[in-house]
Amino acid sequence: MPFFLPLMLLAQAYDPEIEAVMNRSRREKQEAAAAGAAAAPAANRPARDDGQIPVPAKFAAPFQACLDQAIEDPTAGVAFAEKWRIEGGSFYARHCMGFAFARAERWSPAIIAFQQAAEEAERSGEMVQSARLWAQAGNAALASGDAAKARGDFDAALARGLPDGLEKGEVHLDRARALVALGETDAARDSIDVALAQAPRDPLGWLLSATLARRSGEMSLAKAHIARAVQLSPDDASVALEEGNIAILTDHEDIARSAWQRAARLAPEAAAGKAAADNLSRLPPATPVG
Repeated sequence: MPFFLPLMLLAQAYDPEIEAVMNRSRREKQEAAAAGAAAAPAANRPARDDGQIPVPAKFAAPFQACLDQAIEDPTAGVAFAEKWRIEGGSFYARHCMGFAFARAERWSPAIIAFQQAAEEAERSGEMVQSARLWAQAGNAALASGDAAKARGDFDAALARGLPDGLEKGEVHLDRARALVALGETDAARDSIDVALAQAPRDPLGWLLSATLARRSGEMSLAKAHIARAVQLSPDDASVALEEGNIAILTDHEDIARSAWQRAARLAPEAAAGKAAADNLSRLPPATPVG
């Protein structure tokens, strides 16, 4: 293989975290967090095993109605949330308002709503809820392109004492995304390492870790961590793309070809699949076996 080929391939390649991590299902994450919070109405209960916080019965039904309205029509969801806030919806109303703004990709008002909800939750003594809302503000800030604001919001979330486990790991991973965007790779590595310890079954953590290691030239670490991502999520095109990126830089053209073929097959219309197909077109023809 010509020496310049791997560099040429990766100069053109789509970085997987752009789609799978930097933009990883923001809407789905917000919906899951909000819906998970509403799913088990109860007062003064600890966090559930899935990391979501139950909503007291007093707020559960209007909260769910507000979320449903925001999903159907974000503008109507904002109006619902504002009316409910005036009527005593507490920080749950502001939470739904932030969710509705995020559904409409109106990131600036979403950030404000989530931040106000977080502050109100803290005044009410709901520190874990406050932490979760600061994290949502951080994701909205990251979506808006303000990585510095996002980092501050994620730091605020972590300072409010999230319990160990998946949710804390997710916040550290999101914080790492912000740090990568700010070019603070050493600090990003520290956050990723915490995320991997707290949420070891999240394939996106291993993907981001592998990608950061590749960028830093730590190819042994990149290979080990992309292997874990493949194990956890074998049908993810972004994972397959990065598997190929790492393989081509470690002189394993056969693995790269196979991984990129898988990515292109899994998601032919997605950015990861298209990047994989482009990389395949740059490889020399495969040598026939036998």
